[in-house]
Amino acid sequence: MEIITVNPRGFCKGVVKAIMIAKETAKQYPNQKITILGELVHNRYVVDALKDYRIESIESKDQTRFDLLDQVNEGIVIFSAHGISSNVVEKAKRKGLITVDASCEDVISTQNLIHTYLDQEYTILYIGQENHPEAEAICDINRERIHFIKDFDAINALDVNSDKIFVTNQTTMSILEIKDMLNSIKDKYPQAVISDEICNATRTRQEAILKLEDIDCLIVIGDPKSNNTKMLAKIGTNKGIENVYLVETVAGLLDKNLAQFNRVAITAGASTPSYLVNQVIAYCNAIKDNLDPIEAINSVKIFI
Repeated sequence: MEIITVNPRGFCKGVVKAIMIAKETAKQYPNQKITILGELVHNRYVVDALKDYRIESIESKDQTRFDLLDQVNEGIVIFSAHGISSNVVEKAKRKGLITVDASCEDVISTQNLIHTYLDQEYTILYIGQENHPEAEAICDINRERIHFIKDFDAINALDVNSDKIFVTNQTTMSILEIKDMLNSIKDKYPQAVISDEICNATRTRQEAILKLEDIDCLIVIGDPKSNNTKMLAKIGTNKGIENVYLVETVAGLLDKNLAQFNRVAITAGASTPSYLVNQVIAYCNAIKDNLDPIEAINSVKIFI
């Protein structure tokens, strides 16, 4: 069995920056209560690790960031890497909270781009994942003039009467799916100005999978809530890789017969800690070399 470790994989610069900001906030305010609005990044192992720094996260799939803020009444609130709307920031300041923004620079860039076109009286069409915090923050900028698009049915249902249309998207979508959706919108609205805002971290990770050849099995490591992780698995399946395993940790592989495969590729979402990736690599190499896989897993140092 040959093991191919796909590069790049794991933490992107936005995730690294967000974690660094959270840790530095804990050092700067040793006596203050610190709360992250939502999950800092979409990985529960990162969320759990931050508890060691006195940092708690509040999340609810049924509540917006604006509503979640009702639960924070003191200390410091950190806004996650997925971006935040000005409405939430203003609410936090009215409550007397100290605000810390850990938004990814690529997400902020997309928000700024949308603000620019809104200022020029454009109608915005925004493609994203339903209920994702990045999409929520974007749409909250202007609920009347930003139209959220989650699929091709939503494109077909669009009825926009304007010569000034700007189209963009969530940074963590599938590069193949976004291309098709943008083309579909362009066919319907030839006058539309289009900007593909898939971030470089998402794009390069997906392109690396598309370049793989003769792979029997693709292992994608990441939190099931992570959209960029799910897109990696989707890209692998669409490419025709017969066996694609999306696992949160190495535990998801213990019931899989990996020894049957000739070439196994390993990648990870942009919010997946390196030790979780290293455990999977160690496990696969142990199977390949007929060593004790559990001992190999336990030899990996755990850190965030």
